[in-house]
This record gives sequence, C-alpha cells and structure tokens, in this order.
Amino acid sequence: MFSGNVLRDAIISGSNYIFNERQRIDELNVFPVPDGDTGTNMSMSIGNAARELSKHSGESAGEIAKITASALLRGARGNSGVITSLLFRGISKGIGNDEEVTAENLANALKLGVEAAYKAVMKPTEGTILTVARIAAEEAKKALDNGADALNVFKAALEGAKVALEDTPNLLPALKKAGVVDAGGRGLVVIFEGMLSVFENGKIIEIENEVQIDNGEGDATRNAAAEFEGEITFTYCTEFIVNRKEDKSDNDAAELRAYLETIGDCVVVVDDEDIIKTHVHTDHPGNALEKALTFGQLVNLKIENMRDQHERTKHDSENAKKRPVNNADNTETITSVEPTEEFGFVSVCVGEGLENLFHELGVNTIVSGGQTMNPSTDDILKAIEQTPAKTVFVLPNNKNIIMAAEQAVPLASRNVIVLPTRTIPMGISAVISFDPDLSGEENAINMQNAFANVSTGQITFAARDSDFDGLKIKKDDLMAMENGKIVFTDTDLTHCAVKLCQRMCKKDVQFLTLIFGEDVDEKTASLVQTELDAKFGGKVEITVINGGQPVYYFIISAE
Repeated sequence: MFSGNVLRDAIISGSNYIFNERQRIDELNVFPVPDGDTGTNMSMSIGNAARELSKHSGESAGEIAKITASALLRGARGNSGVITSLLFRGISKGIGNDEEVTAENLANALKLGVEAAYKAVMKPTEGTILTVARIAAEEAKKALDNGADALNVFKAALEGAKVALEDTPNLLPALKKAGVVDAGGRGLVVIFEGMLSVFENGKIIEIENEVQIDNGEGDATRNAAAEFEGEITFTYCTEFIVNRKEDKSDNDAAELRAYLETIGDCVVVVDDEDIIKTHVHTDHPGNALEKALTFGQLVNLKIENMRDQHERTKHDSENAKKRPVNNADNTETITSVEPTEEFGFVSVCVGEGLENLFHELGVNTIVSGGQTMNPSTDDILKAIEQTPAKTVFVLPNNKNIIMAAEQAVPLASRNVIVLPTRTIPMGISAVISFDPDLSGEENAINMQNAFANVSTGQITFAARDSDFDGLKIKKDDLMAMENGKIVFTDTDLTHCAVKLCQRMCKKDVQFLTLIFGEDVDEKTASLVQTELDAKFGGKVEITVINGGQPVYYFIISAE
C-alpha cells in the first residue's frame, strides 16, 4: 500500500521525468514543420499538478488524488493534456476517500480513468494514448486477480503500457509511415516510469538542467504524433462551455454528448458541477449550440472551418530553451492592478516587431510566447491581472494556447473574454475591429466575425525529410503553408513568398500583409514587395512589417 505522501512524491516524480523527456516526445513527428507540443503539453499539464502537490503533506491518498485531478483539469493543454487529466480524474474517483493506495483501489482507479477518457472521446482512435492506458488498466486487473500487491499491480500496468506503446504503429498508419510510436502514449509511459521510481525505490526523479535535444544547429522541436488528425469528415470545429442551470442533473453531460454524436464526430465532453466543456466536429454548429442552450448559458464559443485551418500548430525552438527549468519552484504571487478602463487586451506573441505592432493597435499587455514556448495559465493570468481594465480580451494567437487562456477565466478577478485566435493575423484583425462604444459581448461577436475572414500563410523550413500529404519534402526545404496546410515546397525564399501570396490572393482579397521574421533582411523583404506590386498592379494593398519572429520567415495575412 502507498500513503498519500508516497502518491504525492510519485506524481511529482512522474512530472519531473516527463519534463526531462518532453523534447524527445515532441520529436515524434508526422508533420515536418519545426514545431512540437505533446511532450511539452503533457509536461505542463502534470507540472501544474506537481506545483500544487508540492504545497501539501500528510493528506490521505484520496485527497492527493483529488488535488492532482483538479490541478490537471485546470492546467490541461492540447488533446494529450486533456486525456491525461481525464485519466487522473478517473484515478481520483477510484481511490475515493481512501487513506492509502491499495492493490484493489489502484486497479479500479486505472479502469475508471480509462473509462472516463474513452467516454469523453466518443470515437476514440486506437493506437494513441487511449490504447496505451486501456492496456495498462487491463494488465493491472489481471495482476490483481492473481493476488498481486499494489506495487506489482502498478508494475503490471506499466509493462502493459510499454507493450501497447510499441504496437501503436501497427494501429495508426501515419505512425508506421513515419517510423515512430504514439507521442501521447509515450508520455503516459514516461509519467508511469517516474511514478514507479518512487513506488519501488522511494526515489523522486529530479529535473535535469540540460536541454535534452540540441544538435547545435538551432533546430526547433517538432509536432507530436498524438496530435495527428486524419481526413476531415466534418467541416466545423465547434467548442464552447455551458454554464449549467441549477436545476439540471448530473446526467446533462451524457445527454448532450449523445446528441452531439448524432451530428458529428470527435466529440469531447468534460464536465463538473458547474460547467460542461464541449468539443465537436460537425457540419451543423448551429444545431450543437441550440441543443447546448437547453442545458445553460454558453460562454467561450469557438467555431472554425477546419478545411481552411487544418494543422496550424507551429513552434519556435529558441523560446522553448528559455523556459524555466523547474516550474515547481515558481512561487511568485500574482498581483492585480486597479481596473481603471472598461476594456483592455492581452496578446500572446514573440518578436520585437510584433510586440510593438500589438501595442500600437491598443493591446495593453504582451505575453511572450507562441509556438514551442506555450505560456502557462499562470502566465496569462498574470497578464490579465496586470491589465487595468474591467473586461479583458485575450488573444492567444495559436491553437495550442487557447485552452490555457480559457483556464485563466475563472481564476481572474475581472471579466475575461478569450477570443480563439489561432494565428497572429487573426489576432491583428480582431483588435483592429474592436469598437469601444459596443459592449464586451457585441465586440466578441464582431471580432470573431472579423478574424474568421482572415486567411493565413506561413513560410518556414522542413525540420526533417518527409513524405507528407503527397509531397516529397527534404530537410531544410522551404515549406509554404496556407491555413495550416503545406501547399508546396521551394528553395528560393523570394520566389516562395511571391508564389504563396499569389495563391492566397483570391479575387475578393483587397489587403495583403507580409510580416517578415528575424532571419529575413530588409533587402529580401523589399524585393518581395516590389515583385508583388508588379504582379498585382495596385489592385491589392500590400503592407510589409518587420515582425522579428523566429522560425517563420514570413507570416502572411490576406483579407
């Protein structure tokens, strides 16, 4: 049996170990863009729990499990982070109010964790973290039935997870083609390995000071296989939170989930006593909203056309290296400034030029971050509290930061509206369309309508050789992306930029903005503008801005 203190130390050890291994997990890649997030997201998610647990001692195992589940849910990042939080939420239910972790409640906890995760994802994809967790739970139950104690039940779960992980390429063709295992599954194995170090040897794995992967060439970390999305069946990614009606029962979420399954896929419904957080891919987002309204008021609405905005996750490795080594030691107190204005803005971006641009447009507070350096909920909360406004609009400007921003909403001392901007151009469009004479809700609707019409282009380099989406891509090739989809490769930056702009300029485009990064000189940017002026003959208004962003040579906005 394990006491509450032992369980606490085990989870902290698991958090430390995945922090050490996060870049190795990020490297599991099916998308050749220099980005990465599964290892980072899972590390930050459980790191949030580790920080909270470091403040506690002497509680029961049930209380420690409850603290862990709550902190993980608040700090969950990305699909992998959300599923990890669901697994630990189920584990908390399995341990309940028990003083210690026993063989019986541990096996039951793992089973409930898997059930919670599978229940939330109505069409689970096998070959992912879900499969790894399920096999782990099954092996734990077998060990329990054979009379194993708590330690050996957990060891059986870990061994089952390892076997399942090695089999993931046989279940997901994208993994097999890339020659990698599932990153989310690998992350779960790493967490369990860190926990076993405490359970078996009483040793907490310490955080290492050195960056795990650095080839000396400044390569960025890369996107993880667990975030791979297959063929798009339904057009609109629809997300919202339902503030429950007081007279609704605990079965509300199940009823809503069942309905959403009839009109779409990728249904994820996570609920507690107060809210229902919902995600669905559907061709009829209006129907989803109408049904949800019968359960309560809707907040944090986000509807996006996935066919235009597929695979937009981008990361910059230089900022990843700037992350603090041990976030568990961060005990800085968040202070608030007096809200003297009605409205204010917080924007996430990186690059001196971009920061200056957002400030000029009226943004009060900048959170430095973006691609591989996803800011934490605390980072965003701190920025919100330092913004002197009664209502604060938050511009995440990256799809992997939206969830972190949403977690800050109930923690803030003022009204917060998170606008689901997935790119820098969308954030710029949103703040430009702000009208101080309108209410916060009216502005939120208008700003979302404004950035919904923005098309984003990006030019970066290939992190590795790849055969992706029908394109033969070589390491260091220039990759042109339109709304997150790789559309062609090139070897000449000027030619690549001009070609992508021409592709993006449909007949109704009137404005074209090119934001060049830190690796592009003024001469090259000027040459691109000259060629575009000649191509369009004054029919399109072209603006060139020095953004200073890393990793992306050009970020392009077409409106």
